[in-house]
Amino acid sequence: MTDGEAAASPAENPEAAESSAGNPQAAGSRAGNLRAASAGTSQPTGAVPVGNPGKSPVWVKSERQRRREAELRARGRRSTSVATASTIVALVALVAGITASPGWPRVRETFFSPKAFVEALPDVLSGFLLNIKIFLIAEVFILAVGLLVALVRSLRAPVFFPLRALAVLYTDLFRGIPTILLIYLVGFGVPALRLQGTPSDPVTLGIIALVLSYGAYVAEVFRAGIESVHPSQRAAARSLALTHGQTMRYVVLPQAVRNVIPPLLNDFVSLQKDSSLVSVLGPLEAVRQAQIHVASSFNYTPYLVAALLFILLTVPMARFTDHLSARARRRQTGGGTA
Repeated sequence: MTDGEAAASPAENPEAAESSAGNPQAAGSRAGNLRAASAGTSQPTGAVPVGNPGKSPVWVKSERQRRREAELRARGRRSTSVATASTIVALVALVAGITASPGWPRVRETFFSPKAFVEALPDVLSGFLLNIKIFLIAEVFILAVGLLVALVRSLRAPVFFPLRALAVLYTDLFRGIPTILLIYLVGFGVPALRLQGTPSDPVTLGIIALVLSYGAYVAEVFRAGIESVHPSQRAAARSLALTHGQTMRYVVLPQAVRNVIPPLLNDFVSLQKDSSLVSVLGPLEAVRQAQIHVASSFNYTPYLVAALLFILLTVPMARFTDHLSARARRRQTGGGTA
């Protein structure tokens, strides 16, 4: 029966009217179907309703849907098995090739010395805590600077042109300077000015340089998120008499921030590693501690210790970023696969 036939009046469909009059349950079921159709509801694909008449139906999976889900699970298990086996084979081949090389004994002694590893671990770990401190402090200021610059660049009134020009100049300038050069310029140039109140602590100067560099990148990420919000959202907010500030605060920014969380986390993964660049100013962070041990023992295992500590910090963040990206894709595709 089509929607038009189901919606026909008893006068136009006397057989349906007689059937409904003689069968109250059928009449109630037909009325429920009409209400569901008018509300735009739909049953799950591959599901059938079961239950007692007069009660809300319980949707259960059909036999076809259960078979399809079983096939998908079996296919997933096969894919996981093949991926695991191929990964093991590749790793075994790589290890065998490296250990069979003529220079492996010398490399093992220089880079993989257990004694040097144990000796350097406490000092490198204490320096790594300074890296984490630098990262956490810089991250807060980077978010604030990046969001402020992005908001300034989104202003459209002619009176704000000088601010927009300064924001564009800041973004272009600090994105074009390599981070390590900027650390040198800030770390050695600012104290040379001998201005009253300027910081002289190398850690503080390193954080300032990281904020200036990464603030420009994060500003562009925020600006891309703001521009990704559909103009109809702003138009709807203005139709409700919201000001520009209220529109940005309550409508645009919440959507923009949600859209740019994965790329922001990618920038912070890079920031975790670039915090080691502050070592050029002299702070005893992880890389500097490793350099001290290398200089005293002429063994490069301390560098391996520092590398492992950075891996332990960055890999979980990278996997969390991938998880957020996958969840965003599922949300956009309605829970399915693109």
